[in-house]
Amino acid sequence: MKQINIILAIFLLLIISINTTNAQEEDNKVKLSGELLTDQQFLLDAPNDWAWNENRLTLKFDKKITGNSKFYSEVWLRNFGLPNINSSTDLYNKGILDPYNMEVREAYVQLYGFLSEKLDIKIGRQRIVWGTADKLNPTDNLNPYDLENILDFGRHRGSDAISFDYYFNSEFSLQGAFIPFFQPANMPVGIFANALNPVMKLPEGMTLMGLADQINMPKYNLGESSTAGMKFKGFAAGFDFSLSYLWGRDGMPIATYNKFTPVDEIGGININTNLDFYRTHIIGADLAGSIGGIGVWAEAAAFLPDNEINMTTDLSAIYPVGTPIEMTMIDTTVLKKETYVKFILGADYNFSDGSYLNFQYMHGFVNERGTDNLNDYFFIRFEKKFFEDKLKIAPIGGGFIVSNWDDVSNNYALIYVPEISYMATDNAEVILSTAIFDGKGENIFANLSEYNMFMFKLKYSF
Repeated sequence: MKQINIILAIFLLLIISINTTNAQEEDNKVKLSGELLTDQQFLLDAPNDWAWNENRLTLKFDKKITGNSKFYSEVWLRNFGLPNINSSTDLYNKGILDPYNMEVREAYVQLYGFLSEKLDIKIGRQRIVWGTADKLNPTDNLNPYDLENILDFGRHRGSDAISFDYYFNSEFSLQGAFIPFFQPANMPVGIFANALNPVMKLPEGMTLMGLADQINMPKYNLGESSTAGMKFKGFAAGFDFSLSYLWGRDGMPIATYNKFTPVDEIGGININTNLDFYRTHIIGADLAGSIGGIGVWAEAAAFLPDNEINMTTDLSAIYPVGTPIEMTMIDTTVLKKETYVKFILGADYNFSDGSYLNFQYMHGFVNERGTDNLNDYFFIRFEKKFFEDKLKIAPIGGGFIVSNWDDVSNNYALIYVPEISYMATDNAEVILSTAIFDGKGENIFANLSEYNMFMFKLKYSF
C-alpha cells in the first residue's frame, strides 16, 4: 500500500507540473520523455514454460531550473515477474497476484560553472558511464552492475554520488566521482538465477544436501564503503581517449569460508559459506574513432586486489579431533594479489546498402577474476534495413566463448540470437527474436543450454 501511494504521488506531481508549465515560457518547462516496454519470453522446449514477464514504464524528467543548473530524473514503474501463488492466502495479496516494483534509476541536480566557469558538478543518484566499447566495458565500474537479465549486457544501476567535470579546453577534461555508499551488483533472476554461481566441486563420496550463506557487507563509513575515481579525457589525432583510476570494491562477493557439516551416514552434507567484497584498484584506458570509415574502439582495465584472497574449508565437523585425518582446515588461494587485465577490441561498419556489421573480441567477463580465469568472448551482429528503414533483419547475432583453448570441444559456449524488428510508427518498435544456447564446460553461457527461448518486445517511446 505504501508503494502504491508513492506511485500515485509521482503521477499527481507529474500532472501538476505539466499543467503548471503550460502557462510558462517554453525554456522553463519540465521536459517529459520516456518509454513503455513489454518484454515477454518463453522456452522453446515443451511444455514452453514462461521465462520472463516485464512491463516497464520509464519516465524521464528534465528541467532547466536556471541558466546554469538543471534537474534530471529517471524512474522505472514495472509489472515484473510471474505470480508465485502457494496458498489461498496469497489470493488476497495483489503484490503476489500482480507483482510490481518502482525503481529510481537517476535523480540529480547539475550545476554549471560551479565556483569556476570550467567546472560542472552533479549531486544525487546518477549513472556515471565509463568506457567506449559497445555495452561491454571493462572500465565501467563506478556504478554497480545490474545483472537481473544476464542477456541485457552493460546494464548498471545508479549510485548516490558527487561527480564533477573540469574542462581545460574544448579537447581535454578531467572527471571525478565520489560514491560514499557501497552497492553490490544485483544477481540474475528467473531462469538465469544460477548462471553466475560457480560449480561446487565436492570430495568423492560427498553429496550436497543443503547450502546456506552469509554475506559480510563492508561497514557504512568513509573508509570501508566509499568508492572514488578520476578520469582524464581527451581528443587527439581523430580519436577520443581516456585514462582512469578507480579505488573501490568488486561488486560480486567471493567465498572466503566454507564449513562442511554431515547430515547422514552416507555422505550427505550441508555447507555454510561466508562471502566478502574485496577492495581493488582499477587502472583503465580506452579510445574510439574511425579508420577509413570503419568505427574502431579499444578498452582495457588492469585490476589489482588490495590483498590476497584465501578461502578456508572447515572439515572439523566431518573429521573431529582424534580421527586419523590431520587436515581439518584447508586454506586455498582463490585470488592472488597480482594484476590481471580485462580488455575488449571492436569495430563496426555501415554499408551503403543499409546493412551494418559489428564485431567485438573481449577477454574477461564481469564475473571473472584472476589471470588464469579469464575467458575469451567473440561477439558479432549483422543487420540489414528494408522499406525505408522500417524493417530491420539481423540474421547473424550472438557470440562464441572459449574457456580453454587446449580443449575447445569441451570448453566452449555458443549464443545465437537472430532478430527481426519493425517500426510500426516513428516511435513504436516491435521486436521478435530467439536465443539459442549450446556449449560444454563451466562457462556461464554453457549452463544455459537448456533454456533456448523465444522473445517478444514492444517499445513505445514518447
